[in-house]
Amino acid sequence: MQLTGWAFIVLGIVGLFLPVLQGILFLLIGLIILSSEYTWAQTLLYKLRERFPRIGAAADQASAKADAWRQRIFGQ
Repeated sequence: MQLTGWAFIVLGIVGLFLPVLQGILFLLIGLIILSSEYTWAQTLLYKLRERFPRIGAAADQASAKADAWRQRIFGQ
């Protein structure tokens, strides 16, 4: 999972400079994935949720979808 999270973070950073990729979206997905492993990512997501409630709601929805996909692919 860590490799996937870091890959999304890298894609997000690249996407900030390229108009083709949605950098913020990839960064958010990467943070959601990494927040299960790292405290700093969890803290950063908490701060983002407080400052930007809409992003927090989107992160919650994305997290629920990611959990559903992970359960489908890997089982329990």
